[in-house]
Amino acid sequence: MTRRDREEKLGDSSMNVKLAKVIVIVALIVASRFVVDAVKAQAGAAPGAQGATNAPELKKAEEQFKNIQVLKGVPAEQIFPTMQFISASLGVECEFCHVHNAFEKDDKKPKQTARKMMEMMFAINKDNFDGHREVTCNSCHRGSAHPQAVPAVMTEELREGESKEAAGGGKPTEAKENAGPSGEQLLDKYVQTLGGTAAINKITSRVMKGTIDFGGKSVPIDIYSKEPEKRISFTHMPEGESVTAFNGHEGWLGTPGRPLREMHGSDLDGASIDADLHLASHLKAMFSEMRVRGTEKVGDHEAYVVVGLREGKPPIQLYFDQQSGLLVRMVRFGETALGWLPTQIDYADYRDTDGVKIPYRWTLARPSGRFTIQVSDIKQNVPVDDAKFVKPAAEEQKAPAK
Repeated sequence: MTRRDREEKLGDSSMNVKLAKVIVIVALIVASRFVVDAVKAQAGAAPGAQGATNAPELKKAEEQFKNIQVLKGVPAEQIFPTMQFISASLGVECEFCHVHNAFEKDDKKPKQTARKMMEMMFAINKDNFDGHREVTCNSCHRGSAHPQAVPAVMTEELREGESKEAAGGGKPTEAKENAGPSGEQLLDKYVQTLGGTAAINKITSRVMKGTIDFGGKSVPIDIYSKEPEKRISFTHMPEGESVTAFNGHEGWLGTPGRPLREMHGSDLDGASIDADLHLASHLKAMFSEMRVRGTEKVGDHEAYVVVGLREGKPPIQLYFDQQSGLLVRMVRFGETALGWLPTQIDYADYRDTDGVKIPYRWTLARPSGRFTIQVSDIKQNVPVDDAKFVKPAAEEQKAPAK
């Protein structure tokens, strides 16, 4: 099995919340990462964004955080998403393993167990899969703190030709084998369906107004985009504005009453994709290879599934509606020390605006939560001041005493 085959295989794979917490969740998901706030308390000021000019050399985990044992040598920027990966795989929150506001302490037994489990996982992959990451926390836990050792009973009668997993709500259905168009042909059709390369590349700015729905609430949101690869959103919360921004080389987010937070690693990768007004015409150049995995259902429609492989980065899955040719879903993955964290974006309500079809609704989902943005108004090729995309000076933040 080649590395690319393994990548493709792995890629397949309440209202009772206080409003303050909801604000933080939305801001962080919009930035494509639910940052583990308490973990960050271990560290001092975070290093500069990976893409920033003259950025310092990336720190290792043990250089930025206290009491790192198993994850020594891992880039410090991967510690937050790695903790998210564990949280999503086990269906637990930070304090299942960690002491509140003292994450470096070893007082809780689950933290000791987690270290042993990580060592076991690394050993399994080393001894059985030539060191390739085939087994992860989620392979056994599947959202539960205690892996299910006993097979589940069938919850519904099987229909003829239906798999047990489909009837019981198990793993997602496999894509149907493809005997249709190539990835290049699907991308070409997508570009033409949107309006063509020339029309797409004429767009130099875009201002969108609408609402963002999350946790049973709906609040206004304004999104400003400008070439090259600049994007900032303002979510108008009762307590103030929640901001998510990318200016072409660094990204950040701000929430009312909290210090500025910088994006790192996979977040910057995702932010640059979201900020690209000409993404459709740039997709081919992003991939070293494209493979069509057949078709899958997205909503009520069949969609061709294209896996785009990228050098040194996780692949991206693109789902093109079989009839219209429009992109209806994108799945991208964030790198962690233990496995990939998925981000799924579903696009809908395409409308012709200035000669280019644009999705007026999209839903972003991650293991930590989801939200939907519905756009009501779009203006393109209008002046957008570059000052909007200037990162504000971060307030000096001292690490808490230990």
